[in-house]
Amino acid sequence: MIHMVHVNMSISKGVNEIPFFCGIVRYMLEYYEIIIRLFLSLVLGMILGVERVYAGKTAGLRTFALVSLGSTLFIILSEQVIARYAYDIDPLRVAAGLVTAIGFLGAGMIIFRDDHVSNLTTAAGVWLASAIGAAVGFGQYLEAIFTTLLVLFTFTFMWDIEYFLKVRFKKTKRFSRRRKDKRNKV
Repeated sequence: MIHMVHVNMSISKGVNEIPFFCGIVRYMLEYYEIIIRLFLSLVLGMILGVERVYAGKTAGLRTFALVSLGSTLFIILSEQVIARYAYDIDPLRVAAGLVTAIGFLGAGMIIFRDDHVSNLTTAAGVWLASAIGAAVGFGQYLEAIFTTLLVLFTFTFMWDIEYFLKVRFKKTKRFSRRRKDKRNKV
C-alpha cells in the first residue's frame, strides 16, 4: 500500500527520489491507496448521511459525504506534500485546522428558537464525519469504519433510549408526537 521512497543525501534526481531531511525517511502513497482512501471516506460519509435523510434533516447524504471526503483529501494532500517536498511539518496541523473549520460549519447549522435548540445532533454528526474522513486520510480504516458504526448506533438506537428516558423522567413535551410522525425534528 505504501512504499518507502529511496532517500538520497544530495539533491533529488527523479520522481521517486526525495532529499533526506532531518534524518526522517519519507513515504509516498501509491495512487490506488489514494483512490481507496477517497472512496472509503465518501462511502462512510454517505452512510451517516442516509440516516440523517431518514430523520428528515436538511444536512443529509451529500453534506456528510462531502465533509468526510474533503477531510480525507486535506490529509492526503498534507501527507503527499510532506513526502514529496520534504517539508518538516506536522500533518496533524491540517487535522487541527479541520476541527476548527468544521466547528464553524456545525455552528451555522444549529438553530436557537425560544428555549429550544435544534440541529445540534446533526452538527455533531458533521463534525464526526470530518473526523472519520481524517482517519481514512491517515489510513486508519478500521478506526474509521468502527466510528461510523458507533455514530450510526448513536443516530438510530440512542434516539429510542433518549425517548424512553425522557418519558420515564417526564421531561418530554416535543417527543410526545415521535411515534406518530416517525422522526421529530429535535
